[in-house]
Amino acid sequence: MERKIKKHTDTKKGLKNMNSKSTDKRRLQTGKRENSSEHCPYAKKCGGCDYQGISYKKQLEKKQSYMRKLMEPFGKINPIVGMDDPYHYRHKVQAAFSCTKRGHIVAGVYEKHSHDVVDVEQCQIEDAQADAIIREIKNMMRSFRIRAYDEDTGYGLLRHVLVRKGYHSGQIMVVLVLVSPILPSKNNFVKALRKKFPEISTVVINVNDRKTSMVLGERNITIYGKGFIEDELCGCTFHISPTSFYQVNPQQTERLYKKAISCAKLTGKETVIDAYCGTGTIGLIASSKAKKVIGVELNRDAVKDAITNAKRNNIHNVTFYNEDAGKFMVEMARNGQKADVVIMDPPRTGSDEVFLSSVVQLAPEKVVYVSCGPDTLARDLKYLTKHGYRMKECSPYDMFPFTRHVETVVLLSQQKPDDTIEIDLDLDLDELDATTAEKKATYEEIKAYVWDKHHLKVSSLYISQVKRKCGLEVGQNYNLSKSENPKVPKCPPEKEAVIMGALKHFQMI
Repeated sequence: MERKIKKHTDTKKGLKNMNSKSTDKRRLQTGKRENSSEHCPYAKKCGGCDYQGISYKKQLEKKQSYMRKLMEPFGKINPIVGMDDPYHYRHKVQAAFSCTKRGHIVAGVYEKHSHDVVDVEQCQIEDAQADAIIREIKNMMRSFRIRAYDEDTGYGLLRHVLVRKGYHSGQIMVVLVLVSPILPSKNNFVKALRKKFPEISTVVINVNDRKTSMVLGERNITIYGKGFIEDELCGCTFHISPTSFYQVNPQQTERLYKKAISCAKLTGKETVIDAYCGTGTIGLIASSKAKKVIGVELNRDAVKDAITNAKRNNIHNVTFYNEDAGKFMVEMARNGQKADVVIMDPPRTGSDEVFLSSVVQLAPEKVVYVSCGPDTLARDLKYLTKHGYRMKECSPYDMFPFTRHVETVVLLSQQKPDDTIEIDLDLDLDELDATTAEKKATYEEIKAYVWDKHHLKVSSLYISQVKRKCGLEVGQNYNLSKSENPKVPKCPPEKEAVIMGALKHFQMI
């Protein structure tokens, strides 16, 4: 019994000491860990990091080699820009909460290919203070009689905790994702939490009472502070709400966006279109160097945030439109309007031929493509270089150390009659492109995609039903009942939505 008590005390002391260590000391430790074969205790179960046990130098070399192979048909690429310190860079941290059969509360990430929660005390890529806040909430739950949500039974209150921290401002937002809008003793809970972490600027309850794999629900209730935080990026201040899109690695984001804007070589006379503008980050940063910026975004809430951000920064030469960017640019071309530069920052699935054709119709002198998906970038470059553009510069950035992801800034300019392009005709780009429109995903690939993205299992029957609904051909993927009136289960709306998303991802619809 004495041993157990001592062990528990030592653990608590260890965590306290860990949190009090200086940045310099942590960097010294990370240098030692670089040489270890497996320095993360959760690596085998978590699956969040692809490059565990690989030194950061080797990670960058692997990413550079991969990007070079992809970009060879289009031109040379610059050396990848890595981080000075690749640890604890994530300033948005979310943890799933659950309870073991023995009644122990656990908080962390879902185990790979399952919905079992891996109890993570401290993650090497997450902000250390955010991790400490989540640990404290876990410790407070018992005294405040807050039960962790059980996905199987539907009982319990707390599903997730989301912590967002401003890199420059230091402001912290804590979002408690509950199945109910009522938090017992909420005022005392906030008081106790802020006593431990006075840096917390706001606490929000997000209500998610649906059986879904989505973390956040649609309703937010502010129980302390303003319900949002602010942070500075490239000299502009941005409003960050619980649902706002804001890059999780602010250090590399600044480098990435500065490169994107410098590529355009703006003189103050240009009209710039910021397509897929989101909350307006790139467009607002570029506004000081352009005559006019037009931001176009389909998400209405994001456009509202963008307008708020423009007012907050006293910027008057930016106009935001809640429209489809492709249709918007086609209409501009029809009306004889011009744009000098198009900056596009699509999701990981890349753009599509409809949007890319609208860029070609508008015919800006320069296109700056900010990509978070190398494969889809290569696919889209293939289209643009076939329709009058030439890649002038390609710069990869390591936004997510220990993962396979690479962000890239590509500058394309209109090809002039005297330009010459050297293309390796022996290289089949389609072999490198995993999401080309010609590829037809198998049922197993669709199932794997849905599981990895949403942690939902879907059957071949459900996939067949959705494919039929979309007018796609289907094979005999399930055995029909021999009875006269077979009862075939209908695909639930939630699973239909994620299957539709998978079909769009594989460009089958």
